[in-house]
Order: sequence, then structure tokens, then C-alpha cells
Amino acid sequence: MTYATQSDIETAYGPRLLPVIADRDGDGVVDADAVAGALADASDEADTYLAMVHTVPLTTVPGNLRRIVVDIAVYRLAGSAEVLTEEHRRRYDDAVDLLKRIAEGKAKLPVSADSDGDGDLTDELGGGSPRPVVVTGNERLFTRQTLRGL
Repeated sequence: MTYATQSDIETAYGPRLLPVIADRDGDGVVDADAVAGALADASDEADTYLAMVHTVPLTTVPGNLRRIVVDIAVYRLAGSAEVLTEEHRRRYDDAVDLLKRIAEGKAKLPVSADSDGDGDLTDELGGGSPRPVVVTGNERLFTRQTLRGL
């Protein structure tokens, strides 16, 4: 499932960008297959991070996730067309940074508890599934055995 469409790219960046970055055969017409492929790849990339805290694919797409996928797809298209700009790179880096923060639990997507279709409130509470608590530490230095005879 893709989280954004070609129309979303045009809305975010205007109508002039896609003919520049997605015209694969030089005829002045946007290659819809290239755009669809970039959007699918961008959605898959987003899912790799979102899977840490949500069941993917999400059934409801929040606006900020749509923006993230658009920025990643534009970055991929611009790189393929060899017209990559510093702004494309910055937007891509910002999108991936936000995805990382979501995966780490430092940011949240505004999704309802049942938006990913599993009816599980653990997503709303910050985890895709309950995880065991693991406590680790150094081995004890002073025990009854090591202190015996002192």
C-alpha cells in the first residue's frame, strides 16, 4: 500500500517539478510508472520504521506520513533524473529523521488506536506489541562468598 499519490506530490511541490524529475524518456510527459514506483519504495521505507511501533501498512494515512512519503519519493526521483538539489536532500533527511524518532518512541503519528486495523490499544500506548521488561546489570562484586573470612 502506498501512503501518497502523484497528486500529493503535485500539491506539495507544484505542477512544474514532476515533468523535470519523472520524465524518463524525454518526451515532456511524466512517467506515471516511475512516480508510482518511487511512491511504493518510499512507503516501504516508511514501513520499515513504522513497523517498530505500528502494524503496517496503516489503513489510515495521517497527513504528516503522506508528507514524509512525498519527500522520500521526490528525493528518489530527483536522484534518478540527476537533478537532485540540496533542498531535496534536506527534506529527505528530515523525513527519515522523523521516521527514526517515531520508531524510537520519541515522536508519534496522530493515528487512532484502531487505525491500523488490529484493534489493539498497544499502538496507542507506544508499542506495536507488548514487550517483556529486561533488566541487566553488572555481576555483584560483594557477595557472602567473596566477603567470607574478612
